[in-house]
Amino acid sequence: MSILNDLLGGGQANAAGGSSLISLAGQLIQQAGGVQGLAGMLQQHGLGEAVQSWIGTGANQPVSGEQLGQALQNGGLGSVVQEAAGRLGVDPGQLLGQLSQVLPHAVDHLTPDGQVPQGQGGFDLGALAGLADKLFG
Repeated sequence: MSILNDLLGGGQANAAGGSSLISLAGQLIQQAGGVQGLAGMLQQHGLGEAVQSWIGTGANQPVSGEQLGQALQNGGLGSVVQEAAGRLGVDPGQLLGQLSQVLPHAVDHLTPDGQVPQGQGGFDLGALAGLADKLFG
């Protein structure tokens, strides 16, 4: 059984757990100022090559939970992860491990043409609707 399944509560990844991860990814994107803001922040903190692969049309380059956690912490978004971990009752490191699997898909999903949408400061979490089913369904 994978850590993702453990985090989501069983052998079959449930939509509620998947939705929590997608919601957290969306919240991070929103608080960073949209995909453009998140990409800029991750680039500043050492994940530029990876985030460009998520935006582009090729394969998504993986990042570790530790790399993502460090970049988010240095970019001022560490508290969002800490609060979400507390809400979900999981270790922040474990949550970052799962988020490192989901966030690339969320960014990829929001940039289907390989381009960052302009003027996305008012990011709509509804744009990620259906991603949980795609990833966990």
